[in-house]
Amino acid sequence: MGTLYVVGTPIGNMGDITFRAVNTLRSVDLICAEDTRVTQKLLNHYDISKPLISYHEHNAAAVGGSICDRIAAGENAAIVTDAGMPCISDPGEQLVKLCAERGIPVEVVPGPSACVSALAVSGLDTARFAFEGFLPVEKKERNARLAAASMKEETLIFYEAPHKLEKTLADMLEYFGDRRISLCRELTKLHEEVMRTTISGSVLYFGQHGNRPRGEYVLVVEGAKEPPQESEQTIEGALAQVKTLAANGMRPADACREIAKVTPFSKGELYTAFLEEKQ
Repeated sequence: MGTLYVVGTPIGNMGDITFRAVNTLRSVDLICAEDTRVTQKLLNHYDISKPLISYHEHNAAAVGGSICDRIAAGENAAIVTDAGMPCISDPGEQLVKLCAERGIPVEVVPGPSACVSALAVSGLDTARFAFEGFLPVEKKERNARLAAASMKEETLIFYEAPHKLEKTLADMLEYFGDRRISLCRELTKLHEEVMRTTISGSVLYFGQHGNRPRGEYVLVVEGAKEPPQESEQTIEGALAQVKTLAANGMRPADACREIAKVTPFSKGELYTAFLEEKQ
């Protein structure tokens, strides 16, 4: 039986790859890549010639089994993503799960990670953090995720694409209030930039003519202040959070359920208070 190697690759600068990662890519029988064109550039840079298999979110279910069959038959394979560590907000996690279910050995070859790199230069608390990845696109799920994240005391880390950044910052201002934030763009690349500001400051910045988001972003957001003791929390405060979710399109019953998870009040208590106030 062979082995699946989870190999970290550069997030921008081609020099940010370990000797072990290069040697592993040279030694395996096949390489599973999110975008074979991107990975081919990396392989060409290090003079590596290996068969590439396309493995991404749209074909993972179809090709995952055949990849596992080849590894089980004795071939060694590597899984890489376009940039950074596979399996982190990446379909590679499905291949690792398949291997685990079939008893196929999996080894990690660590490398750069955009979320940890951004946290390190953010200037915010690094002792405890929560990686949130990309926010959901569907409005109901997105609002629920933001509402839950707004309660976390850990530093929050999000990924965002440039064309969605301004909407995301506006949503964060609504749900999180005005906190410190670091916007990390194009890490390790030629136009690397770290903007340390506040959420409101970033909204104003991109609202100015000519300041358009460019490149992929990692957003590092200050965590919530220590929440009040349960005895200090009020039904009025919890109800205000329910109203915010409802105003953004979530069904009141669903909003009450989400807020009940992070307050001492039950869904029933919140829903009753919501209905009484509407009367």
